[in-house]
Amino acid sequence: MERMTDLTPADRAAIVAPLDAFSRERGFPWQPTPLAFALREEAGSIVGGLIGEINWGWLRIEILAVAEEFRGDGWGRRLVEEAERTAVATGCHGAWVDTFSFQAPEFYRRLGYHVFGELPDYPAGQTRYFLAKRLTEGEAAPVAPPAGTYPI
Repeated sequence: MERMTDLTPADRAAIVAPLDAFSRERGFPWQPTPLAFALREEAGSIVGGLIGEINWGWLRIEILAVAEEFRGDGWGRRLVEEAERTAVATGCHGAWVDTFSFQAPEFYRRLGYHVFGELPDYPAGQTRYFLAKRLTEGEAAPVAPPAGTYPI
């Protein structure tokens, strides 16, 4: 066994390969499709965005971040809604995310996500929440700026 501190894409692929083979034999190939949207200021610098993946009919939001000076203007909501629209367009029926009690559980609840799991005392004195939302065409929000970039 070797601890790796610099995981290359080839290393990751080699580690995931047995899981993909196992899942593929059961009809569920592990082939997540990356999804990312950047929030850019007028000068072109990235000041936030969303990183996620689509797999098995689900959108997983891995990271959602908006620089402090741009919070409160609806950019986080718009990023999530665009990711949801993209997911629905690719055939997804659900979305899930995890966040912490000191981060954004209420933000996701306002967007229609519901807690399906909790990990207490992670980090110490806090809770990690797992939230999900059912996606349907009828719930998709109106079209926002072009996919991928949100100029401010």
